[in-house]
Amino acid sequence: MLRFVLVMTVTTATAFAQSEVAVLCQGYWQSEDDAVAQLRRMGRTWTTRVDWEGRARLIRRQILRGSRLDPLPARTPLNARIHSVRDEDGYSVANVSFEPFPGYCVGGNIYRPRGRQGGFAGVLSPHGHYRGDDGGGRFRASAQIRHATLARMGAVVLTWDMIGWGDSGHGGWKHGHPQALSLQLWTSIRALDLLLEQDGVDPNRIACTGSSGGGTQTFLLTAVDDRVKASAPVAMVSAHFFGGCKCESGLPIHKTAGLETNNAEIAALCAPRPLILVSNGDDWTKNSPWVEMSYIRTVFAAYGRQDVCESVHQADELHDYGPSKRAAVYRFFAKHLALSDPPEEAGIKIEPHAAQLAFNDDHPRPAHALPANAVVKW
Repeated sequence: MLRFVLVMTVTTATAFAQSEVAVLCQGYWQSEDDAVAQLRRMGRTWTTRVDWEGRARLIRRQILRGSRLDPLPARTPLNARIHSVRDEDGYSVANVSFEPFPGYCVGGNIYRPRGRQGGFAGVLSPHGHYRGDDGGGRFRASAQIRHATLARMGAVVLTWDMIGWGDSGHGGWKHGHPQALSLQLWTSIRALDLLLEQDGVDPNRIACTGSSGGGTQTFLLTAVDDRVKASAPVAMVSAHFFGGCKCESGLPIHKTAGLETNNAEIAALCAPRPLILVSNGDDWTKNSPWVEMSYIRTVFAAYGRQDVCESVHQADELHDYGPSKRAAVYRFFAKHLALSDPPEEAGIKIEPHAAQLAFNDDHPRPAHALPANAVVKW
């Protein structure tokens, strides 16, 4: 069996342990009033664009250190396998597997436009913590509709499993893995590598969008990887809620002795790249237009780019990625990725989750796959 070990240098690991006392900020870690006060404190740490960019570097470093990805692991071969292509009305869908590092096998799907020649935008679509009879995750009907519609608009869309979902769950992996945040953030970075390898994808027109836990993956990836050119975290960005799962807040990325931050400020690291927050009145994003966006807009104002920072608040909507939220993101991506106007969502085939699995009898998991729930030494 192929073994893969990632080792952080002694100097980096020792410095992190000795110089920074980390605190886990999880779930509703602070009150709404405390969040407002924290944003004010953070706002007093910088004035100019140069000040902000210095702070942004510290936040990125803290995210990577806290998630045990500093230094970044080597980019090993992805060993991507794409199969079972189905041609549908205006798009195609295929099953894909890839290895963010050797033996860690991730399943997903690639949606492509039909009837177009090259010059495609690329959209990454991480999913959230939804389970159900439809298989949950990337198999949800609302997810399949979103991916197919974006493909019809002219984007190549890549969606993949969180640890313990879909092909990962079928392989015995559990979402409660202690390294869930590390594994998922590194997988997001490697998913972007895979997307950029697809024929016709324009590296200057790359976006990421997801809701709930997929929203967390969206703003974390956007914060640490500037290859993402437009970002649309949905129903997630909050200054008082830090994510309720260890894949979002199970490692010390938010608070150390030297730096405090929250998810609103992490989302602001998108600046000056286009950003849209889609929020609702049903969850922790209920204050988004007045609290989180107020801070984020000051960051974009430092670049003179308030024009590419948008907020869509749906006070009567629920915590989901439903039709009205999809419509907002379609419009935003059409504008900033030079996509076609969004078509009607009718005519999209909703496939059973078994049809979308990357691993099956005809395409088995590779023999060198890591055993389920193996612990990686970073």
